[in-house]
Order: sequence, then structure tokens, then C-alpha cells
Amino acid sequence: MKFAVIMAAGKGTRMKSELPKVLHKVLDDAMAQVILNNVKKAGAERTVAIVGYGHELVEKALEGQCEFAVQEPQLGTGHAVMQAKQLEGEKGLTLVVNGDCPCVRSETYSELYKAVEDADMAVLTVVPEDAASYGRVIRNADGTVEKIVEFKDATPEEREVREVNTGIYAFNNEALFEGLKLLKNDNAQHEYYITDLVEILKGLGKTVKAVKAEDWLEVQGVNDNVELARATAYLRKRINTAWMKEGVTIVDPENTFIGPEVTFGHDVTVWPNTYLFGKTEVADGAVVRPGTWVRDGKILPEE
Repeated sequence: MKFAVIMAAGKGTRMKSELPKVLHKVLDDAMAQVILNNVKKAGAERTVAIVGYGHELVEKALEGQCEFAVQEPQLGTGHAVMQAKQLEGEKGLTLVVNGDCPCVRSETYSELYKAVEDADMAVLTVVPEDAASYGRVIRNADGTVEKIVEFKDATPEEREVREVNTGIYAFNNEALFEGLKLLKNDNAQHEYYITDLVEILKGLGKTVKAVKAEDWLEVQGVNDNVELARATAYLRKRINTAWMKEGVTIVDPENTFIGPEVTFGHDVTVWPNTYLFGKTEVADGAVVRPGTWVRDGKILPEE
């Protein structure tokens, strides 16, 4: 059995909006919706969204598609996962993903699931252009993970490490809940951090792996509207490029916006300033004229 936990409890203060952060849209879909679709494509059979701020709005947006658990108060990432009590005692593999990282591909989530088939925890890592103050991933000689160290706590040698933690993980579900019971909040913020599970699980004799994402922009998070626009542009380019490689003629990719669930037939031409979202289907031989905006529709060939 494959499970997923989506961290979707935060307000997202820097968005300067009353709308919960995970409901802000990329390519006309809420970030939480895009992420939920991708974990399902990766094989998740049960998904729990951890909600908090504006949870009624998030629950309405994802109604009927997943389960929910409310995190109140919000006491850290480890505390968030603790709220998914309906998964405790289940056997299987569990993804823990961020509700504000809409660019992560379903294939990357699949790699994490595969990594914990013979391990107890897998950490998704990346080497960004600027590692800045991200938590460093310290590996053992055999490539397994020794620890994740926050930048402020890292030694000068550890700060030289360029591989950083993305905050996205996979677990053997039983090991996850065994480790959660041992999490402590004896830190300055008095919060429970999921990163502490690396050393906890290793202390229990369990194996922790790392899976490195090839493109650091794939795991970019969204904390404000500048980053939301950046993520949207990244997804737009990735989706348009993929369809052009499949034979779709996109006259001006910079001014064409196609959602991740849109599908195309053969011999399709898409003109600029078009917006195709939701589960829109474009049939064989169709021409999408300039200025088209469609959601959940069907575009047929011209007669």
C-alpha cells in the first residue's frame, strides 16, 4: 500500500492574502491540487492533507479526493505528520511532501517510493545554484545519509557541502510512526522537526537513503507572489516543451499557457495568447486560435 501526506497547514504570510497558501494557483490549479494529482500518478492510494489555516477552504477544494487531518496549533513539520493518525499501524510506503512545491514531477515521487522499498527513510535532496542557508545533507562513505544539519548548526566543513534537504521524504510507514513517537521538541522554537527522524531512525538501526533531484528548480518552494510567478513560468515551459516534443505545434511557447492535465491529439496547432486549463481535451487536427481561454472543455477541428 502506498500513502502520501501533504503538508498544507500554513497561512503563507508572505503571500499577503487571506487565502491559504496552498490554494494559490499555478496554471489555474491550486498548488495543493497539482501536488495531489502528482502523488496519485506516482501510486499513492491514500493521501492525507494536513490542514490548518483556512482548513475549511482547503477541505472544500480537495473534497472527495483525499483525507484530512487538522494541525492546531502548528508545532513544526514533525508535529504536522503526527496528525495523520489514520495512517498509524498501516503497512506500506509513505510520501511526506510540501503543499507549496508544485513543480515536483510524479516521476520524482515514484523514485522516492522505490528508494524505500529496501530502506526505512529516503530524503529528496538537490544541489542548487546557491545553497545559501538550507539544511545540509551529510552522507556516509557508502552514500547513505548520516544526518541533516541546519546551516546555523553546521561546522565550516559541513557548510561547504552543496547538497541540501528539500523537505520532501519517503518512509516505511511503520518506521515513520515508530520514529515520530521519539521526536522531541527540546529546541529554541519548541517544535518537532521531521529532520530529526534521520538520526532517530539510524539510532534504531534503520537505513536512511538520499535521492537527488537533477533539476533544483523542480523542487522550488513558493512563499510569495514572485516565487508563484517563477514556479508558473517553470511549469509552463516544461509542459509546453514536452508537448512540442510530442508533435504539437506551439507557435509562441512564451505566450501559451497549458495546464498539467490538458491533453492533445495529433496534428494540433496552438496559436499565441491561449490558455488551456483543467481537463481540457484538444482533438486531432484542431487549431487553437489566438485569445482562446478554455477550462475542462473540448476543442474540435474546424469544419
